[in-house]
Amino acid sequence: MIIDVHSHAWNFPGDFTADFIAQANRARPGVEIDLRVKFDDYAATAPPDTKTICFGGKARLSGVWVDDRHVADYCAAHADRLIGFLSVDPTQPGWEDELEHGHRALGLRGIKLLPMYAGFRPDESRLDPLWRYASQHALPVLLHTGTTFIAQAPLECTLPRHLDPVAARFPDVKIIMAHLGHPYEGECLVTVRKHANVFADISALHYRPWQLYHSLMLAQEYGVWGKLLFGTDYPFTTVNATVDGLRKLNDFTRGTGLPRLDEAQIEALIHRDALALLGLT
Repeated sequence: MIIDVHSHAWNFPGDFTADFIAQANRARPGVEIDLRVKFDDYAATAPPDTKTICFGGKARLSGVWVDDRHVADYCAAHADRLIGFLSVDPTQPGWEDELEHGHRALGLRGIKLLPMYAGFRPDESRLDPLWRYASQHALPVLLHTGTTFIAQAPLECTLPRHLDPVAARFPDVKIIMAHLGHPYEGECLVTVRKHANVFADISALHYRPWQLYHSLMLAQEYGVWGKLLFGTDYPFTTVNATVDGLRKLNDFTRGTGLPRLDEAQIEALIHRDALALLGLT
């Protein structure tokens, strides 16, 4: 079985501003990405027993706002395969009510945050109610970390180091840093090493294979393979493409003195039971 911890559900283009859509063309230079989300398209490029965490996102600054009701309905239509997370933008009024509504009324089982896109840091004191709520109700929190194509999204808000004080203050919360914090993978890996309940996903990285090879070699040298979770970032890429990309990373070593990634660890990453690690079984 494969657990994809990073997949999206949204209405495209309705949940995005024209400015966001225009800037999104920089996501994968030279590749035209269809941002429409259709479960049948996703399922066609994944093994049939794949389980998937889905979320939308809320970030007024950058121009994305996905209603949690849409995520809940999308996941309910495929309840045997999908687990939904809610999203909040803590810079906007009413976010605490949205947090409770998404959890209690809609039955969503985790939280997705977009710190850089919304313009806040996860270690700000105004987010303490969110972290307390997540701790009290055993809700995993997945955050975008790493770079973006959106000009107005401040890089300062995305640094993995900002999760270090959060994990120290709220050690019971399961935290997932998306995209290995790229290009700040070193910060990400030393942070997951420090804290038992902090993890990172490898979503949307396989199409930068040299960077991913180097990042996973860092994980190997730090001994934190077990803290890495499989993810795709669908619709930016798919399960099968991500698996194929991971399995080809050692091609860089042919005819060189470069060290090889542990292939058993790559397979363990692909098949890791992330739902058990996150308390979602």
